Amino acid sequence: MSVGTGTFGCAARGVRRRAARGWVLGTALALVACVPQADASTRVDVSTRTGGPAADAVTWTTRQLAPGVEVRTGILDSGRTGGVWTVTVQAPAVNRLTGAATWAPLGDRDWADGTAGRLRAAGFAPRVERVTWDRYADTPHGTMGWQVRVGGSATQADAATLGSAVSAAGFRTSVEWTGYDGRERADAERVHVAVVDPARLRGTVEVTDGGNAADREKTSTVAARLGSLVGVNGGFFVTSDADGVQGTSSGLSAVHGELQSMAVGSRAALILADGGRHVRVADLSTTVTVRSGSAVRAVEGINRVPGKVRDCGRPGAVPTALPRQDVTCSLTDDLVKFTSEFGAPLPTGAGAQVVLDRHGVVVSRGERGGSVPAGGSVLQGTGSAAAWLAEHAGTGSRLKLRETVRDASGRRVRLGSDDSVVSAAPTLVEDGRVHIDATAEGTLDPLDLSFGFAWSNVRQPRTMAGVDGRGRLLLVTVDGRQPGVSEGFTLAEAARFMRSLGAVQALNLDGGGSTAMAVAGSLVNVTSDATGERAVGDTVQVLPRAGRG
Repeated sequence: MSVGTGTFGCAARGVRRRAARGWVLGTALALVACVPQADASTRVDVSTRTGGPAADAVTWTTRQLAPGVEVRTGILDSGRTGGVWTVTVQAPAVNRLTGAATWAPLGDRDWADGTAGRLRAAGFAPRVERVTWDRYADTPHGTMGWQVRVGGSATQADAATLGSAVSAAGFRTSVEWTGYDGRERADAERVHVAVVDPARLRGTVEVTDGGNAADREKTSTVAARLGSLVGVNGGFFVTSDADGVQGTSSGLSAVHGELQSMAVGSRAALILADGGRHVRVADLSTTVTVRSGSAVRAVEGINRVPGKVRDCGRPGAVPTALPRQDVTCSLTDDLVKFTSEFGAPLPTGAGAQVVLDRHGVVVSRGERGGSVPAGGSVLQGTGSAAAWLAEHAGTGSRLKLRETVRDASGRRVRLGSDDSVVSAAPTLVEDGRVHIDATAEGTLDPLDLSFGFAWSNVRQPRTMAGVDGRGRLLLVTVDGRQPGVSEGFTLAEAARFMRSLGAVQALNLDGGGSTAMAVAGSLVNVTSDATGERAVGDTVQVLPRAGRG
């Protein structure tokens, strides 16, 4: 692969400025990219060190998998072990949506000073740390709040012992690794970057749910079965029976041009058109309607349990119709479509159900339950939606469903059989600039510090996708939750890193324990769950030859 300016390039003045402020990873990778590469089929190991007072040892390994597909592994070692285990005192808070009492990892200055005084009176030596808003496009600037912390231990066990003593004195506590704080340099990071050039790829890039929209499967298992070159985990999905059917997407998903789930509000999505030959990132929303004669009804979900909306973001949802990450909202009057790829038993309960053949003709109606017939579909309604089905969906009648996907400008996104979409949140890079709309996409709430702080502001394992200035797809993972080994990225660090790779568009995919990259069918990153690689709802796979996964 030729290395050009902007993407893994040597012209990195902007990145060097960031390095001076502690963001050195982009510079390190850019410097490594300037080293002459060996033959494309050879694995290359390179070590270098950035200059200046914050010198960082870097190992960079490049692997050419096929024409147009390259994977690079970078390990940044800051040469420091500055992280310690500490006790963070939680601040009392109120959930803004429900009004329920809860706890936040930070509070205002009056709370922090008062809490520090109480801790000193109890014989502890607290410190008060200022936390500022990161580089978000739609949040305030300056001080976010204040954290109160006690101690700094080399081991988690010692910190836990101290935490128990602080808790016994009447404080709510958590034990944390300071290396996860975005406000200090990480000890180390391990990243994998797949660069896919659609102009040279002799295959396809596709979103796949394994043929069943209602199950979970490991990224590496899917990759091995399909013989893919590279695979990464995809979008958010249901992980608990309390929130719906496990494995179903909790955001927009389209496989081979067919919607398998609907958007929750307008959220970032990766569009893989024409088998991945045309790639872009855009905020997408969906509208689905069903018509019976002149009667029209909105469909509010696809392949999910009626009444339960994971990540919220649907009209009429309670407690909010806006996107809200990892929150399950409810809908009383709900109409849900189930596709033939929904391989689980259909949800049961109050309401009505109609079964349609491949032409949209109602072949049966009755109570909810059973399964989706091959090639057919099912509509389930609750509340007024059940009454609508009873009135307008008689046996033998024909229903017409209309599905529309639009981007933020209102332009319709038409999906063909070779197109697929995976969505998550939030946007990271837009028009070549860092642009993180964390509030709009529901991953952070400026009015409720009990929500989203760890998700957005704390280093986590993350999976990102983007498009560079040459139209190449970037699939990126960073390992995390491994103190002193690889701590992960905050959202802002993820955005800056994607920009340092030359991304002009980028989004955050599912992360945490879901983060996984498989190369030639084998897992290459170190996942963070204690039980190993997590089974996920869908994946993005780079296939070596044309054809559907």
